[in-house]
Amino acid sequence: MRAATVTKGEFEVRELPEPTPGPGQLVVNVLRCGICGSDLHARLHCDELAELAAATGYRHFMRSEQSVVMGHEFSGAVADYGPGTRRRWKPGTPVVALPILRSGREPQLTGLSVHAPGGYAEQVLVQESMTFEVPNGLSAEHAALTEPMAVGWHAVRRGRVGRGQTAFVIGCGPIGLAVISMLKASGVRLVIASDFSPRRRELAAACGADVVVDPAVDSPWTASPKKSRITGAADVLNLGFDAMERLRRLPNIPWWYVFRLAHTLNKGPAGPVIFECVGVPGILDQLLTAAPPMSRIVVVGVCMESDRIHPATAINKEIELRFVLGYDPGEFRDTLHMIADGKVDPSPLITGTVGLDGIDAAYTALASPDRHAKILIDPSGTATAP
Repeated sequence: MRAATVTKGEFEVRELPEPTPGPGQLVVNVLRCGICGSDLHARLHCDELAELAAATGYRHFMRSEQSVVMGHEFSGAVADYGPGTRRRWKPGTPVVALPILRSGREPQLTGLSVHAPGGYAEQVLVQESMTFEVPNGLSAEHAALTEPMAVGWHAVRRGRVGRGQTAFVIGCGPIGLAVISMLKASGVRLVIASDFSPRRRELAAACGADVVVDPAVDSPWTASPKKSRITGAADVLNLGFDAMERLRRLPNIPWWYVFRLAHTLNKGPAGPVIFECVGVPGILDQLLTAAPPMSRIVVVGVCMESDRIHPATAINKEIELRFVLGYDPGEFRDTLHMIADGKVDPSPLITGTVGLDGIDAAYTALASPDRHAKILIDPSGTATAP
């Protein structure tokens, strides 16, 4: 089969043996595969990423001297089964799968490990237990976006945004756009998006952002049409005074019971939920400085370098920092059905398609935010530029 391998940062389209499925695995003919931001990082900085992965307990991340078939955002059709499978679907059935394999008790990240070649190829191995049939005649292009949209859905779920809360999305690359789409799908009424790139701001609006801000011109924190009662520490203290003055006027009602009830129900003053989707050093400290008190910051952008923050700033504002990664199988399945049922439209993210011979050009194009968001690979295609 034809596949694109990367070695020391250089891509080469080669003929490789067709994959042989192991126990519990099946072969999928790849129809589309997306290029992820983590792919862009891994191409040139995989040795650093491998050290980070090893420090957290995963020892098989790709290394620069290895020849690796990347790609973990894929859709395809069932081709063949390995031993010990239930053969759930007929050959040709459209499917998507979580990009992870397992041999014994050893997991491998598809497209990011030499032991689990990915979707920049005509075929890919998947685990039957982690595979899902594509419903409702969903196109291969949209099905391939299940994986990155599931990242957005996981972040939104973990963010626990109330429908009446304001959500800020800082950075409108593919993951920021996925977060915006999923916030609107979950019913959040006010989503404010911020990005320096005019193209990304255009895509943010297409994904449903209610307010789109160029941070070089305006502050996202003052762009909300819904003015918050809490903009600084003095507002928090005054809320305490106001509450106590009202409660003290109530006869024969122990005022502290009201506070206990609020604590039990987790109710009370709250700031917005802010999704950090940039992933560069310094952005986290900027958000801690600028964010209103009692905000929740959900860190979705993956910063590959060391960073510094001022904890006292977060403490004084009682800001919650929450870090998120990936998704679980239930979130992946639900994302697939949200797309297939029309609850989420991933089409604004797709800005180009190339064949295997166009991968290098696609990576070059994705280095600039001015045109592209998500470029798909069609292994049977001939396009050499997105």
